[in-house]
Amino acid sequence: MSCKNDITSYQDVEALIKTFYSRLLADPLMAPHFADIHLADHLPRITAFWAFILLDIEGYKGSVMERHRHLDIGPQHFDRWVQTFSETVDALYAGEKAELAKQRAKLLGLTFQTKFKA
Repeated sequence: MSCKNDITSYQDVEALIKTFYSRLLADPLMAPHFADIHLADHLPRITAFWAFILLDIEGYKGSVMERHRHLDIGPQHFDRWVQTFSETVDALYAGEKAELAKQRAKLLGLTFQTKFKA
């Protein structure tokens, strides 16, 4: 039985995203893709996106696909992104929203791979 809480608030999403990106920045495969990104500006947008996806909190505007289309990323990057996201969720949370977060991340990774092949 897990004593972890589920994702229930904007603050939970924010903690998830901060932890997730700290892990990506420590990953030799992924870190180079964030070298030119000002994370202090980027993290609130990503948090807003996931708060919308998981908690129906309005605030995210924009196209996720268009914002990432220019990046030089391949299947190994998507796989690592999904793996790291899922591991981060599991390390911090347990419950229905935590499972939804992992499912949505997997779907997002697959969608990105499909769209970026075109």
